[in-house]
Amino acid sequence: MSVCWRLAWLIFAKVGFFVDKMSFVREVVELVSENKNMDIRKNVQKLTGEIKKFQDNVRSFVTNKYVDFLPDLNQYEYYYGDCENLFAETDDLLKTVEEEVKMKAASEELQRCHENFQEIAQGLRVTHKILKIDQLFRDIESAKSHDEHLTVMNLICELRGLIQDPTDNIFKHLSCYENIKIRYYLENESMLHNLKLKFESLVQMKEKTFQNTKCVTVKISKNEDELHEIVTALVSAKYNSRKMCEFLMENVFKPLITKPVSLDVDKENDPQFVTLQLSYSTKEREDENLRPNYKKVFQHIKNAFSCLGHMNISITETECVFKILREYMKETFTKLIISECLDYSIPDNMIEMNESTLVTDITEFNEFLMEMLFFTEEDREFLDYAEKIELLFRNRFFRNILDNAVDIMRKDLHDMILVSEKLGSADAGASGPAIFPNCMVSKSTMELISLMERVLKEIEGSEEKVAQGLLSTISIILDRYLTEMPTYHAKLLLNIPQQTALFHNNCMFLAYWITKNQSKGIETVSVMVKSLQHLGSEQFLNQIKNQRAQLMEILKGFDLSDAVSELGLEPPKVVRQCLRQLDLLKNVWQTILPDVVYNKTMGNLLNEFCNELIRRILLVEDLPSAVANGLAEICGTIIDRAPGIFQDPLEINVAVKSWVKLKQLAMMLSGSLAEITEHWSGGKGPLTLNYKPEEIKHLIRALFQNTNRRAIALNSIVSAGEPCS
Repeated sequence: MSVCWRLAWLIFAKVGFFVDKMSFVREVVELVSENKNMDIRKNVQKLTGEIKKFQDNVRSFVTNKYVDFLPDLNQYEYYYGDCENLFAETDDLLKTVEEEVKMKAASEELQRCHENFQEIAQGLRVTHKILKIDQLFRDIESAKSHDEHLTVMNLICELRGLIQDPTDNIFKHLSCYENIKIRYYLENESMLHNLKLKFESLVQMKEKTFQNTKCVTVKISKNEDELHEIVTALVSAKYNSRKMCEFLMENVFKPLITKPVSLDVDKENDPQFVTLQLSYSTKEREDENLRPNYKKVFQHIKNAFSCLGHMNISITETECVFKILREYMKETFTKLIISECLDYSIPDNMIEMNESTLVTDITEFNEFLMEMLFFTEEDREFLDYAEKIELLFRNRFFRNILDNAVDIMRKDLHDMILVSEKLGSADAGASGPAIFPNCMVSKSTMELISLMERVLKEIEGSEEKVAQGLLSTISIILDRYLTEMPTYHAKLLLNIPQQTALFHNNCMFLAYWITKNQSKGIETVSVMVKSLQHLGSEQFLNQIKNQRAQLMEILKGFDLSDAVSELGLEPPKVVRQCLRQLDLLKNVWQTILPDVVYNKTMGNLLNEFCNELIRRILLVEDLPSAVANGLAEICGTIIDRAPGIFQDPLEINVAVKSWVKLKQLAMMLSGSLAEITEHWSGGKGPLTLNYKPEEIKHLIRALFQNTNRRAIALNSIVSAGEPCS
């Protein structure tokens, strides 16, 4: 059996109580003192017997109180006093025995006696601990009855040390241990509960939620002594203050930082409490303009801390309540102020930046938090942020410009305005004077140019870094234009001719503006000008190809293969449809495009239309007179209506290369054989400018029957300088 288990058995094996008096032990000690040669074993045996009797009786006492729960009859003081005396005498005798063992060559029997006595002494120490624990329980009850909260906490801490002693394995195996431990836990929980209730009566935190409003009230007792005692006890008892910190963060500081609030701190009207009240809307903030200004946020937080400061009890020289709040709240508090307040307080332009006191205000706010002991010298998040304000401003400024530019780019193109400018030689540089013709451009383009001109104006007087950044921003805006516009407006540019024409003009006008301002340092001017011109032309050419494809698709209905005796209804219908298509383009393009661009574009489309019509007519092998007359009428319709596509009808003669050819075809379709040969005039007449001999011969064969006159006419159709056969 091990020493510990033997000792446990010795302590609690028997029932009984120690001798009525301790005189015998005193006599043993006196005998040892008077006669050093007395038999040590006899003295040890006698004292051991007394200790066993004492332990048996303590066993009975402890069993009654912590196992069987019988009344102790107020015997505790009697037991504890004798235990103290017995414990002291045992220590003295143990020292004497140890000295004797060291001084003499101890026999085996004396050595065993010494070891056994050490076991007995160890058991007595456990007995002493149990009585000490019982004394602490009594002291706790007494302190509780007098509301001595700090004393209760200190007693429980001492009790915890005795019960949870990791070096004492004997005590943990006693039958009374579990009940003692349970009572300790109950006392500890009771203490924490009472402290919590008392603290909540001294520091009252309440919230009330109405339909769209929340009201928060924090009341802190002015009784500093009582508050100090309770807070010190709670901190010493390792009370978890997370719930309180979360309440303050969620219901006080977060609203102060993120919402417009009504805040009131009252330190005078109530003789018992300092009161903080705030109310705010619980609706989601829809308007960013309602975000509180950082100065207002700082002031509200200072007011809140000035109220909460009444509970900022100093527990030790280095520990206080705000440092505990800091542990739970500092990270969230700091991040929230930076992300929801300071980030939105950076100035938007150079004037605001020059007038801003943001850096100074942040520094002063940081000093205030340090004075309140909520921040330490190591907490540099706000100071580091203040040092980056200039960089953040530049980035914000440039990003805002770019964001504003992109917003402008995404506006509708069809909201337009007339422009017409002349670029003087001083601005034009080596290229000489240049003129930007009358045309329509999108108002958004003028807004974009106005934005870039404001940026150029900001450069004047700015430091080099800012100026360079602003110039780069203009280049970024123009570069973004090249990718954003054809992507964002892709569908409209493809399907709406008006949009494409405006976009063409917009690109050309931006290129013109860059050229006009090239002396101001805009990067890669020549490259950007060419890119814009190419983008505008490319998009417009795609639209022209689309319109040409539509005309050609319509002309597929111009089929003369079935026109045996008469033309029919379909060919005239197809031509009228093509003319309507061209009229629609006229309506959307004539007032938008520059005259030169419009005339060239419509001339090319009309030329394509006329050429295809002529080609289809010339392919026909046989054209009876009724069909020919119908085709002549169709050509006459085109000749009558097409000039109206241009502002100056005579412009059609220049813009449409096949115009004369169409008029000549109309003449031949309705004319005589003699008229045709006369206009050919042996290869020297006007028909030779637009038709080849083979085309005229083919047309004569299709129009006229095979007669001698036709043969003579065909024989006369030769190229200039070619002899007639």
